[in-house]
Amino acid sequence: MCWSAKADLVAGAGIAAVGVACVARARGVRELPLAALPLLLGAHQVVEAKVWHTAGGTGPATVAWAVIALPLLAVWVPVGVVCAAPPLARRRLTIPLTAGVLTAAALAYALAARPVTAEIRGHTVGYVVDLPHAQLLIAGYLLATVGSLLLSGDRGLRRLGILVGVGAVVCWALWRLEFVSTWCAFAAVCSVVLFFWVRGRGGPGGAGRAGPGDLRRLGAGRTRENDTGS
Repeated sequence: MCWSAKADLVAGAGIAAVGVACVARARGVRELPLAALPLLLGAHQVVEAKVWHTAGGTGPATVAWAVIALPLLAVWVPVGVVCAAPPLARRRLTIPLTAGVLTAAALAYALAARPVTAEIRGHTVGYVVDLPHAQLLIAGYLLATVGSLLLSGDRGLRRLGILVGVGAVVCWALWRLEFVSTWCAFAAVCSVVLFFWVRGRGGPGGAGRAGPGDLRRLGAGRTRENDTGS
């Protein structure tokens, strides 16, 4: 969420551009779900710009925003983490993944059975949906998203998990105290962090791939070892 339609559009375009860069630098299929996450977050901001222009209500843009924010992200993040995590960490990641699948199913059912309403409230948009067992769903959502990052076994993703947890609290506090939404800025920061994570794992030109010079040095080293052994 952003504080105006224009801010949502600008933030959405910028975040999506970071997502394109992340996907371009991903070195394998396993990295793609997390690398593409900024694309989803950018689309989310653009959808909310439409909510601003329609003055809220219960239209398709409101429903699309809720679907992305609630069930889709609840399952997208843990699936992406499981795909990208080291093999030794994947077993423990079944806990947040299961929480994400169950939470997403409950949220999807709630959105299908109950109307979602958006209301313009000063410098933010308020979304109202009747969620049964709301506290349990929030706990499952946080376990699936923040929990999967913290349990990922990857240093960069753990840092992102800490950032997501702290940033969520800060954004919520600003919304409660000032009634202004800063989620779009938070999403932009997280997207940039994801870009550096992808680059650090060795995308094109990154540290994780050996260049021609490295291969030549490796071959020369093996030649010297063979000469010494003979």
